[in-house]
Parts: sequence; structure tokens; C-alpha cells
Amino acid sequence: MKILTLNMHKGFTSFNRKFILHELREAIRGSGADLVCLQEVLGDHQEHSTRYEAWPAGPQYEFLADTIWSNFAYGQNAVYPAGHHGNALLSKFPILRHQNHDVSTHDHERRGLLHSVLEIPSSGTELHVICTHLGLTGGQRMKQLNLLCDLIERDIPASDPVLVAGDFNDWREKAHALLQERVGLQEVFIKAYGKAARTFPVQFPLLRLDRVYVRNLEVSHPEAHTGAPWSHLSDHAPLSLELQL
Repeated sequence: MKILTLNMHKGFTSFNRKFILHELREAIRGSGADLVCLQEVLGDHQEHSTRYEAWPAGPQYEFLADTIWSNFAYGQNAVYPAGHHGNALLSKFPILRHQNHDVSTHDHERRGLLHSVLEIPSSGTELHVICTHLGLTGGQRMKQLNLLCDLIERDIPASDPVLVAGDFNDWREKAHALLQERVGLQEVFIKAYGKAARTFPVQFPLLRLDRVYVRNLEVSHPEAHTGAPWSHLSDHAPLSLELQL
């Protein structure tokens, strides 16, 4: 199965210069991904819906899923007068159940872990997918990483396959050792190339913010997409890879 993860910046280019949700949908479709982990997805925004002519009638995750991904889950994190946004998963496989876990450390910066359990047909296996977007400070992230480990230890059997993907904001790269030691997660780019992928800012990537961690899964072809068309569709570069159970 092919995986894509992306901080989609609410469907706008860097610095909110242009609304490009329709172009983003075509790029995601063209990736051929079976699972798409998205961060900064708008569930609703009353002001944008009247300001932009091509604004979709429903939530952004439903617009992106369209007829390609028949299953989707959304975890609402940040709520404000005009609407709300959070993380989302688009899946070609049935989503048996999902739950959004609040890992916010401050009221003004809401964060969550969207944990979905997927049924992989003909395999008899459940795949756990956790889509996340961690905080901006090191103290926040360490608390949230430990809450992620608590969730995995508590709710996921040790033999089950696990995929954790998203924007970790971990520019100091503190997550790797903790996730490996506590719950046995391996970062796919480090395993393949010795370093996490540079993803931000997408036009000239310097920081290794976006990650994919796995357990009990075989990984191949991990790639960071910094060229066209992705280079103008968000301020982050998407990551893709292939997985085998």
C-alpha cells in the first residue's frame, strides 16, 4: 500500500497568498496513495466559505476524499469563532473505528492524535494509523510524545502493525530515541538513508519536521517531494512511501 502524509496548510500556499485546494486535490489523486494523512485540515470556516468563490460546500477532507477514498476520519483540534481544523485520514480501506485524543498542553494551541484502526482485506490484520501534528515548543512536544507512547502501550497490541505520520515540528530531532526506546517505532527515512527528510520550507527545505514512524511493517521507496507540483501547494513537502504488512 502507498502512503502520503502532508501538512496541507488549510488549502493555501505559503503565507496564505493563494487558495489552491483544487490543485492540491489533483496532486493527491495523482500520487496514487491508498492512505493519506493530513494535518491542518479545515473542517469548517464560515468566513472563507463566503470569501473564496471555489470554496467547497462541505469539509475539506470530504472534498479531498471525493470518489477516490471512500473512507475518512477527522480529528477536530483547534476551534475558533469562524470554524475549526485538525488532522484527517483518507483511506481506501475500511476504517473500523477511530478516536481523536487531545494532547494539548495550552488552551491557545490545541493538538491531537487521530488514531484510526483499519481493516486490510484478505490479510486478517488490523492496521493502526496515528496522524498527528505536535506543538511548537520542545516542552510541549516531549509531553505529547510521551502521551503518544502511552496511547500505543495502552491501546495497541505489541504484534499489530503501526503507522505514525505527520508534522512533528521536531526540528531538534528529539523524537527518534524516545519513540524507539519506549514503543519500538522506527523512522522510515532514518532507516533508509540515515537521516530524517528535510521538508520545511518546501521551496528550500532546511528543517526535518515531517516524519513517518512504523512498527511491524516493511517499508520501501520513502521519498520527500520538494519539486512540482508540490512546491507551491503548501509550506511543507509531503512524504510518501510504500508499506507491506
